[in-house]
This record gives sequence, structure tokens and C-alpha cells, in this order.
Amino acid sequence: MARYVLKRLLLVVPTLVLVSLFVFGIIRAIPGDVVDMMLEQFQYGRNAAELRAKLGLDRPLLEQYLLWVGGLVRGDLGQSLWTNRPAAQDIVARFPVTITLSLISILISLLVAVPVGILAAVRQDTAGDYTARSFAIGALSIPNFWLGTLIVVIPSFYFNWAPRIGDFAPLRQDPLGWLAQFVLPAICLGITQAGVILRMTRGMMLEVLRQDYVRTAWAKGLGSRVVVLRHALRNAMIPIVTVIGGQMPFYFGGSIVMEHIFGLPGLGSFVLEAISRRDYPVIQAVNLFVAFLVILTNLLVDLSYGALDPRVRQHD
Repeated sequence: MARYVLKRLLLVVPTLVLVSLFVFGIIRAIPGDVVDMMLEQFQYGRNAAELRAKLGLDRPLLEQYLLWVGGLVRGDLGQSLWTNRPAAQDIVARFPVTITLSLISILISLLVAVPVGILAAVRQDTAGDYTARSFAIGALSIPNFWLGTLIVVIPSFYFNWAPRIGDFAPLRQDPLGWLAQFVLPAICLGITQAGVILRMTRGMMLEVLRQDYVRTAWAKGLGSRVVVLRHALRNAMIPIVTVIGGQMPFYFGGSIVMEHIFGLPGLGSFVLEAISRRDYPVIQAVNLFVAFLVILTNLLVDLSYGALDPRVRQHD
């Protein structure tokens, strides 16, 4: 098991190097210059050359990249060009909002998709199965930002009620209010992502339920719950877990959109503000941090294969 974990950890290093190159390069391809914005809109300096030198943007791109990577190795994610505040400080302050929204969204997706997918497979070609399949297609077809916008607009138009937006309740002051403000954006994000998991759960359960060992379990007279949950579901879990791991970028990306719609002060609103100001160090720090989370999540998914199926560990 230790060798299995070590091999997966070593694969993280080249992945992070490629991600850092991509993040550094793609941000500088965004039209607009932060120095021009500082001079024309906010009068941050006397001339462009002086301000560019002060910010270190007059150096060759390779030198800027190496300085950034050197800072990363030392644990320094960089400082904002506008505020000189360490990017890590803002990430630490805003990350709890984003990760809470993502986790609640994943929980909603699993609570909806896995039981419905299992029931649809067990009762194949019944009215319940057709309803579940229609729901999955509908969930895949609806963009989460459109659903979120409807949830904000329709109740306010017909019932004079709107979710709490722009008035974030801290956890320590109002725990129930803090949790309540995540429910609607999490439903929007979780339901739209549940379609993929539901379809995969149903498909894998149908395949496993036709296996000989499952038929043998039925022939022995075992109860439905034991056959489905203990014998079938566990062997169907690896593809399902793979899909969940592959959806993590959509959960983090969707959280950014939902935070903007519902006024949550997470990484989404933070990075959107940084992009509008071309604050390169902050954009790089947030993107690399999110990329690291996605890589870490997929690493955990890889490790879960060994726990779900011992044959994976033997082959590695």
C-alpha cells in the first residue's frame, strides 16, 4: 500500500509543474494591462515605466516565472499588485466559504443520485426508471447559473421574497443563518451535477446485477438489501467514484458562479475581482490553489480504488 501511495504522490509533482506553466501563461494572455489600469483609473504612479519596474513586470517572463516558482517552493503564493497583501491571507479567509458550498453541493448530488440510480436499476423499465432517467437528462440540460438566477428572480417577483444576498452571516454570530445561506446555491449546483452520477450509478448497477455471483446470491435466498447494497453496489462503486472525482473541477468552478449570483464572499468573488484588475499574483495563486485541490481530490480517488478493490493494489 505504501508503494502504491508513493507512486501516486510522485505523479503529483509533474502535474503541478504543468499546471503552474499553464496558469502563468494563460493569465498574461488576457487582454488589458494592469499598469495602464493603475495609471489611468487610479493614478497609482507617475509613469508606466516606473510603475512597471516597481511591480517587477519589466523583467522577462521567464525570470518572472522562476521568481514566482521560487516563492511557491518557499511557501509564498505572492502578493497583490494593488494592495501588497499576501494572496495566501485572502485565500485562507475566503476558502471556508467555497469549500463549504462545494461539500454541501456534493452531498446533495450523492443523496439524490445514488439512491435514485440504484432504484432505477433495480426496477428497470418501470415508471420509476423512466422518471429517474428523465430527471437525469433534465439535470444535465439545465445550466446551474440559469437555475440559480431563476431561484433568485422568480420568488422575488411572485412572492416578494428573495434569498439573503450581500449580507453574509458569519458562522460564530448566526450558525443557522450561516448554514441557510448555502442551501439554495448548493441545491442549484448539486442538482445539476447529480445527473451524471445518477446515470453512471444506474448503468453500473445494471451491469453488476447481471453478473453470475449476484444471481448466485439471489439463488441462495439472500435478502434484496444484502444483495443490492453489499454485493452489487460495492463492485459498482469504482466507476461511480471516478465520475465524482472527475466532477470536482465542476463543483469548484460552479461554486465560483454561485458565489457571484448569491453574493457569497468566497474565492469566486475574490478571483473575479482579481481578474477585472489584472492582479496577476492573486489570479495565479487562486488558480494554482484550486488546481492543487483538484489534484489532491483525484489522488484521494486513486487511493480509494485500492480500498474498494484489493486487485488494484496487487496490480500496482
